[in-house]
Amino acid sequence: MSGASFHPGTVRTSCKPRGRLAFGLTPRAIVLLAVGLLLALPGFFSDRLSMGMWIWDLLVLIAIVLDGLRLPAPGSIAAERFWSNAPALDSETEIELAVEQSSGTVLECRLVDDLPLALVATPATHVLRAFPRVRAALRYRIEPRERGDARTGAVYVRYRSGVGLVERWAVAPLEQTVRVYPTLRQGEEQEIFLARARQIDLQLRQVRQRGLGRDFESLREYLEGDDLRDVCWTATARRGQLITRRYQTERSQPVWIVLDAGRLLQARIISGASGAPAGAELRRSHSKLDHACSTAVALAQLALFSGDRVGLLVYGQSVQQRVLPGRGGAHLRQIVEALAQARAEASEADHLHATAVLNRYQPRRALILWITDLPDTAMRPEVVDGAMQLLHRHVLLFVAMAQPDVEAIAGTRPKNVEQMFRVSAAQELTGRREMLLARLREQGALTLDLDPGELTSAVLNQYLRVKERAMV
Repeated sequence: MSGASFHPGTVRTSCKPRGRLAFGLTPRAIVLLAVGLLLALPGFFSDRLSMGMWIWDLLVLIAIVLDGLRLPAPGSIAAERFWSNAPALDSETEIELAVEQSSGTVLECRLVDDLPLALVATPATHVLRAFPRVRAALRYRIEPRERGDARTGAVYVRYRSGVGLVERWAVAPLEQTVRVYPTLRQGEEQEIFLARARQIDLQLRQVRQRGLGRDFESLREYLEGDDLRDVCWTATARRGQLITRRYQTERSQPVWIVLDAGRLLQARIISGASGAPAGAELRRSHSKLDHACSTAVALAQLALFSGDRVGLLVYGQSVQQRVLPGRGGAHLRQIVEALAQARAEASEADHLHATAVLNRYQPRRALILWITDLPDTAMRPEVVDGAMQLLHRHVLLFVAMAQPDVEAIAGTRPKNVEQMFRVSAAQELTGRREMLLARLREQGALTLDLDPGELTSAVLNQYLRVKERAMV
């Protein structure tokens, strides 16, 4: 999916002075003034020789004043920030900073782009040479760290002439709100899923299983044994004999993506980038909700490509985001925008309320992808009760996001008493999860219990299996 439609806007403005005394001496000027102190050493032997220090410092000060007068006012400098692509997790975003000045002096500029922690850990200093009335630009890359809306700050500009004795300080108010999206899957892996979806659709078109679904296929004469509810009375009145409708398996089905945004989805998962060079940043930390949103984007793209109608429900104590089922590129954008704004809450989610809302919006049979987690409690979790209610009407794909460190502890062999208790507790937790998921499978649910990093591929494969078997 191209990120062009999610592209942040370009901002451009004139610079302003940074404070009342928005200038200062450069290290070069300070060094030249300090050289005059060396000329004071002969003054210990002769007063006439000490005049060399005063003459030197006077010449340096005159050069400083002349250099400062050559520097243009901040208002004659315009700064611009341009985003080459949409910011998204697990992908680099290229930013272009541009400066254009109308003076007759070549300026050496140092730019600091004030970006929030959601976009970059530490703002870097960039060096740029700006010629008169020529747009000068530089590009640098960042990798967003958090999903959602981030407020960027100003661009701070420090500029000097080629002489480099005086430096002026300016600020360009380029504040804007930038939205960081979930991971947008692209490349060969996504093409494989799309190709398989296309193949399944062709197979269903060839099979055209009549009588099994509720998708209208054609009309024919009434035969003994046909259901009277399928009689088309308007066609019967026109032809003077009983006419019945013939149905086939639906090729276009509603698919609902339901995301739990409660406290359990706040847990962060640390993953490493294999094959990175030594000293590089190998570890990334995303919450379970981040992984769930990335999976939701991938499934929405695949389901819309397959001709299905996709809806979205993100809930915590109340419904955060709701997108009714629809089709098309504009609908996909609406889903991605909603997922970018999903926020994990500190309290437990109200699963039964979400179930009631979903049944109200989707009274007919649909495929429900529910991404959540199971709490560590001895009682049957509320989320399981909600899933049981959905199974009476819908095909449910229930996904529990596992905690990799708990599974790692459960699989280790204890070496002392303390480790024995830790391993026993972890094994008890994993055993309880398996029992709850087995109970859901007995009721007809499709279940997955996976590490967040394996979530997307497994969900897409399961969706294609449901599609291939015409389970909805």
